[in-house]
Amino acid sequence: MTTRTHAEATVPFEDAIAAYDPVMGLEVHVELNTATKMFCGCPTGFGAEPNTQVCPVCLGLPGALPVVNEKAVESAIRIGLVLNCEIASWCRFARKNYFYPDMPKNFQTSQYDEPIAFDGFLDVELDDGTVYRVEIERAHMEEDTGKSLHVGGSTGRIHGATHSLVDYNRAGIPLIEIVTKPMTGAGERAPEIARAYVATLRDLLKALEVSDVRMEQGSMRCDVNLSLMPRGAEVFGTRSETKNVNSLRSVERAVRYEVGRHAAVLSAGGTVVQETRHWHEDTGVTTSGRIKSDADDYRYFPEPDLVPVAPSRETVDALRGTLPEPPAARRKRLQATWGFADLEMRDVVNAGLVDLVEETVAAGASPAAARKWWSGEVARQANAAGQDVPTYAAALGVGPASVVELEGLVTSGRLNDSMARQAWEGVLAGEGTPTEVADARGLALVQDTGALEAAVDAVIAANPDVAAKIRDGKVAAVGALIGQVMRETKGQADAGTARAIILERLGQS
Repeated sequence: MTTRTHAEATVPFEDAIAAYDPVMGLEVHVELNTATKMFCGCPTGFGAEPNTQVCPVCLGLPGALPVVNEKAVESAIRIGLVLNCEIASWCRFARKNYFYPDMPKNFQTSQYDEPIAFDGFLDVELDDGTVYRVEIERAHMEEDTGKSLHVGGSTGRIHGATHSLVDYNRAGIPLIEIVTKPMTGAGERAPEIARAYVATLRDLLKALEVSDVRMEQGSMRCDVNLSLMPRGAEVFGTRSETKNVNSLRSVERAVRYEVGRHAAVLSAGGTVVQETRHWHEDTGVTTSGRIKSDADDYRYFPEPDLVPVAPSRETVDALRGTLPEPPAARRKRLQATWGFADLEMRDVVNAGLVDLVEETVAAGASPAAARKWWSGEVARQANAAGQDVPTYAAALGVGPASVVELEGLVTSGRLNDSMARQAWEGVLAGEGTPTEVADARGLALVQDTGALEAAVDAVIAANPDVAAKIRDGKVAAVGALIGQVMRETKGQADAGTARAIILERLGQS
């Protein structure tokens, strides 16, 4: 058993999996991108000045009555449909009662035993092609809470803070909570499956255009419920709930850490506490939050100020007709169209480049060129800046037309690959379009055949031994002379043309 600095005791993940079966449940909260809040007309824009997007309804003031956001209900139904859920013909909102400073009403308007969508599934494909089916318990509607800011401490958390501030702008924003059934049988792949599930769900919701799913901004966040049971046992262990994990990488790491922590407690003869826990991105550990309440503790009862939601079959069928092509099916279609190998397509997907490559191909570039130029230097710079490629490229003013123009300079014979890379670096540095950069830097292949032949003759004369090998049929040696020609012409020779001239001069054409 090992310990980490500022962390509880853990055992190595492999040892924990050898002794225990992990049982995992994921609760994903998704903020909808409606123009107004769930039960009032306040705007939902991100980043506004604190407490400027509030009203008597979302602040829970006496006498203020809520009204359900129709667009939010439609989004909830569409989410349920893409998750293969049953859609309720009649459901109600409920009051979930608990006191917390960011809950101005002292209760959250949510759904309890009557969710809008239930009994679904989502098939998740792992990196090696294995498909794991995640069973969906429910997807229900609710409102988000406000946001607390703890000031005066070193960690930004309530412990050690001198005072706290609350911003209620987020209170009342429409939320969909998607709850899985307990996942068993995952074994050592549990962390990987958790990450893949959240990633697949994010892609689906983005395709639906119901949320911007920006995990770093909190519009999509995951609670990780985890317990362990000894190998061969059938009764689930006591679970912990790691709250508000806000990146795919952190979801995977949180599962892995909690497996090791639970195993350490159980192996030492201890008892796992049912509690919420906080994830720390910087240290990769969780710390105790508060004792986790059971449903009875929330004293749920039907919300008396809201009428039931009863979507007709015609409404559900009409919404079903608006569903987009599933992201996985779309990727397979595009891969076949583009002719990418599995590894090439996986790189494009992992870099978040599917849309950008598709737009670039539609603008006139070849699929190979689109993949090459977006996944190379621009991806490296974007990663260093902590941004995704589309966002980074847009900030630079670089788009699909830039790649089309660059590819045209290569196919026209003006630039070789090396020069094109130099031109692209200049474009990313803000020096202009590919043509403007090539003009300013004097990038162009030698078009004068006589000048190229003179360079070849000089190189052959300077390398008689290599030339003799080529005359004797050792054609592979021609690469050495091509390199010399490139140096002689300062990289402005076309390698293919130089090769042809060399072989002709040495009687191997």
